[in-house]
Amino acid sequence: MASLPYRDNTSRPSNYGRGDDDDEDEEEEEADESGYKSSKDAVLFAIDVSESMLTKPTGGDDKKSDTTLSPTLAALKCAYALMQQRIMSNPSDMMGILLFGTEKSKFQEGDQETGRGGLRYPHCYILTDLDVPAAADVKQLRSMVEEEEEAADLLVASKEEVSMANLLFCANQIFTTKAPNFSTRRLFLVTDNDFPHASNRDARNSAAVRAKDLYDLGVTIELFPISHPDRGYTFDRSKFYNDIVYSASPSDPDAPAPLTADIKPASSTAKDGISLLQALLSSVASRSAPRRSMFSHMPFEIGPGLKISVKGFILIKRQEPKRTSYIYVPPDSDKPQIVTGVGQLVADDTARTVEKAEVRRAYKFGGETVSFSDAELAKIKHFGDPVIRIIGFKPLSMLPIWAQLKQNYFIYPSEEDFVGSTRVFSALHQKLLRDQRMAIAWFIARRNANPTLVALIPGREQRSDEGEQIMPPGLWIKHLPFADDIRAPPDTEVVKAPDPLIDAMRTVVQQLQLPKAVYDPGKYPNPGLQWFYRILQALALEEDLPEKAEDKTLPKWKQIHKRAGPYVVEWGKVLEEQYRVWQKDNDRQPRINANGGAKRAGGAAPTASSGRSAKKVKADDGGDGGEAGITDAEMRAAFAKDAVGKFTVADLKAWMQGKGIKAGTKKAEIVDAVNGWHETKMEID
Repeated sequence: MASLPYRDNTSRPSNYGRGDDDDEDEEEEEADESGYKSSKDAVLFAIDVSESMLTKPTGGDDKKSDTTLSPTLAALKCAYALMQQRIMSNPSDMMGILLFGTEKSKFQEGDQETGRGGLRYPHCYILTDLDVPAAADVKQLRSMVEEEEEAADLLVASKEEVSMANLLFCANQIFTTKAPNFSTRRLFLVTDNDFPHASNRDARNSAAVRAKDLYDLGVTIELFPISHPDRGYTFDRSKFYNDIVYSASPSDPDAPAPLTADIKPASSTAKDGISLLQALLSSVASRSAPRRSMFSHMPFEIGPGLKISVKGFILIKRQEPKRTSYIYVPPDSDKPQIVTGVGQLVADDTARTVEKAEVRRAYKFGGETVSFSDAELAKIKHFGDPVIRIIGFKPLSMLPIWAQLKQNYFIYPSEEDFVGSTRVFSALHQKLLRDQRMAIAWFIARRNANPTLVALIPGREQRSDEGEQIMPPGLWIKHLPFADDIRAPPDTEVVKAPDPLIDAMRTVVQQLQLPKAVYDPGKYPNPGLQWFYRILQALALEEDLPEKAEDKTLPKWKQIHKRAGPYVVEWGKVLEEQYRVWQKDNDRQPRINANGGAKRAGGAAPTASSGRSAKKVKADDGGDGGEAGITDAEMRAAFAKDAVGKFTVADLKAWMQGKGIKAGTKKAEIVDAVNGWHETKMEID
């Protein structure tokens, strides 16, 4: 059993419940993690169609349509890109597009006029109803963003100012009727008007009331403000939207963090529409996936009688293709159909249908099969209710980097069950940070889950240069391995690199560092997953199949060669020099064997300059050994000193071949065979 530095072996908790069914429990836990990711989400884009939003930015190239995008068209392209992504990655989510400030109005199909005539929401036009996007919706939106004539017919700004209260009430009606039971509902508001109803205070108050109604309904409003640096205009939230858009609070960790930076071109010199689109796409992509807790209302026992409540999140998780249904093409039709699966248990001998009540879980023990009912099995697996219980504290320096079983959880306080949880959690977090300590805790993630030992590691808040929060402050749950989870590393000879070689490699690494020496996994999409989605999109939208995938993870070879090529060549020269020094210091110089061929002492491989490899030679019958490199006298001396293992596997095999000794492929087995041969010979003599 390995000795774990973060754990006192004399008082280590017993290894409860770690039996043959661990794999099944792990699968159940993984399924539970994927379940929280697939919670239903409804997103409604509300895009402003005003004269300023329809005005193309100055400085663009009229020959390139992408560089003369108006903010409204850029927002529509952004919604189109998000719809393409989510129709594949989140097929159960809903998405809709609502235009406001248009001359035309439409709330439902067939309810379209050019004026106010009887409409409840004038100058509000539902371009795409809130629903699970279908291929027809994607095609309609694509034709609009690619064909200016079709867009120009609809994107006409109204001469009257649209009522923000009506807009928010229209969104309220859409969410209530289309997505009443969705766990997450969000309104993406894209506009450049920071002060609607500037001369009408009652209208502003009415809009604030409608916004509160949305929040009471569980809808989160997310503002995407558009600034126009080419016109000297900067969006000011304090005039109107501070009363409309509520910031996230510690008591509501599910709420998204407020957007602190306005949407504007990526640089101060670039004022074209494509940079505006890129900035908008980046901002929406960072907020397209809501934060959903993996576990909620988890009791966190800091000490006897001191308990608070926390929520747990997985902030970084590998994205993989998710199968939602099986598709087949009937022989009498070319249209794919969704397979309806039906499964049942049958007996092997009689093919009789087996009812669920007849099935019992059984285990082999002592040569016999012991069966358990579901109630008995649940009682055996029950180790208590879900909890995080601190059992001690250790310095952070005692946690080895390899002590990792699976992905980490991020926990944050929750005020639902215990008022004051945020204060207690903050005090613990600051104390651990100040003293550079970690908490060792007993962790049961869910009911009937195996208990594990975890380390609670404090994490600092991280912000970007623009002031946006990259990583919130909190505690990380790191699953620690039990002693039987640890395997000893293979017995290998490790040669420590000398200082000149390390210094030469340091220069190479410095030339290959990322900007600001920071790796952001969000900037590198999974190429296999994106290729999978791209093929599905082409099949669904009847597009041409793409030829190759875009892989942003491929190294930039030309840039690497330009920046680090000469230093890599120099490092290779230093490596060759230091290798010769190591050979000399360790008596590993090549020597000449009996056949005149070059052979390295210790079985090292010959250099490439030798042009050929050393040959294995059998000794003559009655001679003095096997291969010329290892004589019988040397082998007998090594056996007497119990040092047979100092020879390499190649040399041992060559010597054994001359003696007719057979053994396995592992070095330990070969050494045992050689020792056994000598012991047998001694007994015969």
